[in-house]
Amino acid sequence: MMMHEELFDFLSRQRSVGSLRWFLEEPDPPSAVPLTPLQEYLQRLLEMKMLSSDQFDNLEKHTQWGIDFVEKYTKFVKERSEIELNYARQMRNLSKKYQPKKKDEDENKYTWCRAFHSTLNELNDYAGQHEVIAENMMSQIIAELTRYSQEIKTERKTHFHDGRKAQQHIEAGWKQLESCKRKFERDCKEADRAQQYFEKMDADINVTKADVEKARQQAQMRHQMASDSKSEYSSYLQKFNQEQNEHYYTIIPNIFQKIQAMEEKRIERMGESLKTFAEVDRQILPIIGKCLDGMTQAAESIESKTDSSQVIESYKSGFEPPGDVEFEDYGQAMKRTVSETSLTNSRSENKPERSSKSKSKTLWPFIKKNKLMSLLTSPVPRQPPPDPPSPSAVTPDPCPAPQTPKQCKEPLSHRFNDLMTSKPRMQCLRSLRRGSAQSLYYNKELMKRTLGRPTYAFEARQYVLSLKLLSLNAHVRNLIEGSNPEDFSHLPPEQRRKKLQAKIDDINKDIQKEMDQRDALTKMKEVYIKNPQMGDPNSVDPRLAEIAHNIEKLQVEAQKFEGWLAEVEGRMPVKSDTSRRTSTVYETQNSTPPTNNNCAQDRESSPDGSYTEEPSSEVQTSNESKVQPETAESGDEFDDAEEDMLPTIGTCKALYPFEGHNEGTIAITEGELLYVIEEDKGDGWTRVRRNEEEEGYVPTSYVEVFLDSNAKGAITYI
Repeated sequence: MMMHEELFDFLSRQRSVGSLRWFLEEPDPPSAVPLTPLQEYLQRLLEMKMLSSDQFDNLEKHTQWGIDFVEKYTKFVKERSEIELNYARQMRNLSKKYQPKKKDEDENKYTWCRAFHSTLNELNDYAGQHEVIAENMMSQIIAELTRYSQEIKTERKTHFHDGRKAQQHIEAGWKQLESCKRKFERDCKEADRAQQYFEKMDADINVTKADVEKARQQAQMRHQMASDSKSEYSSYLQKFNQEQNEHYYTIIPNIFQKIQAMEEKRIERMGESLKTFAEVDRQILPIIGKCLDGMTQAAESIESKTDSSQVIESYKSGFEPPGDVEFEDYGQAMKRTVSETSLTNSRSENKPERSSKSKSKTLWPFIKKNKLMSLLTSPVPRQPPPDPPSPSAVTPDPCPAPQTPKQCKEPLSHRFNDLMTSKPRMQCLRSLRRGSAQSLYYNKELMKRTLGRPTYAFEARQYVLSLKLLSLNAHVRNLIEGSNPEDFSHLPPEQRRKKLQAKIDDINKDIQKEMDQRDALTKMKEVYIKNPQMGDPNSVDPRLAEIAHNIEKLQVEAQKFEGWLAEVEGRMPVKSDTSRRTSTVYETQNSTPPTNNNCAQDRESSPDGSYTEEPSSEVQTSNESKVQPETAESGDEFDDAEEDMLPTIGTCKALYPFEGHNEGTIAITEGELLYVIEEDKGDGWTRVRRNEEEEGYVPTSYVEVFLDSNAKGAITYI
């Protein structure tokens, strides 16, 4: 009954290692009171638990905390890589946001703008390095730790499973040993009781012999059972001791060593990850340093003097300084009212004088002007330049004597010509319309005071207004479309000259390209004529005609811009200057003697370099272009006559053998050295010479050509 009470008291508590500590914490029982079998069993079980199970629980908690720490560090690195990616993305967007647009391409001519653009490019590379940091962290740290975390979880689970299994096995052996022990104890007690009963029966004389024999056999059987239980208990005890020794000295230490190795490996892996975390940043430091060096070099490349000179070149107008402002005597109107005779005389005398004053006034572009004067001096777009106004509207006097050695007084009609072709501003036209009524009223009053005769200023205003209103539609259309005049007359003279020169250079390049294509096609046609099996010669004629037409158009265009450029420079193009600016294009095309160009007298100059083009120049250009094909054909005959005199322009080495069966070709052998007398013009053939006697064409891909340095630009004869 006592055993059952103690058992239930034990089961009322939790069966865990921590709950068994109450047994050890209680004071030891008095030595006089022996422990019950159940208490001995519980004490032994507790000792086994404290030796193994408790340690497994602690190790399990510690290793789980280590794995959680690895996952926590992995999450930290992942967030760091996301920050790097976001930072790099923002840096790239910032660099892209401030990149120059197409409309701001002119900024590249200033060193400080180029330095800023270089800084933006370096900043873009700088952002790229932060992307590299994020990528390396993802591949070298996050991916590796994620994979290792799964591995260590599996390994930890295996080790603790083996430990739990070994613990359960030793506990099962202990329970079986206790069972054998109790059986042996019970059999021994039964054998003692049977022996006592036999002795009692044997001593009793009243008991029959059969009962005594039965008691004796029962006692022997009980002794035999006790002996068997003893043997079984001894065997199990020996086996348990062996297993227990192996458990505590072999199995459990091995499991603990594996757990220790696993933990050490985890710690080492954490150290490697922390080191990689720093190395990822250190690897890109040299490249970031180069980006910063590039920014520094860009800043050091800024040249303030060069930029200021560039501004001067960009906005240099080329205007001459203005002359002195003359005194305008407004008292002449009072003198006219003295008498009709004096009025008539004064009008006839003063009118030329006033016209002269109006004509001789030179307007300086930087002086503040009223709206009407702004219209008179506005930029002058003309495409093509219109004819000058009829002399009936305003009759200017001849140009008076110059006020300075550099500048001549310009007639007022010239200013009217500029006004007629100027690019209007809408607000100026509106103000002109609003002001016209007031000026009309004022002039009517003035006409009353002057006996009804309109003044010169009134006529000028009316003339200006009529010219402006006539060209309003075309000008408004140009203003809306944002187009500029073809002759760049909206620019100051110096800037206009640069634009015209650049346009001429571009046209000359296009002419040279067309001429190269024409030469190649002409050469191909000759090859087709000599070898009909290679192609039809007539198939090249449409393309040649198209190229000739393109060259003619480009030459007319170039001559037009040459005329505008010469007008800006204050002179008409002469043959030497034209050939100097257009390189050798016209030397090879226009072999006819040039006609005298007297359009300098047919153009009327203006302060900004504008002029009125006469149709005679276009007729002359078209005539020259019509003569051009004939001169080209006559040049071919000269080339055929001088074909044997072609000089060598280099050497070549044959890379492959070529038999040269077709007419006009020459056979070569591999490694043979030949003279080059005509290089490839795009048709795939090179003309060579052997021993000053034999000449012919070979495929360009079959030879390696070495041109002489002084043969650059040599003339190719077809």
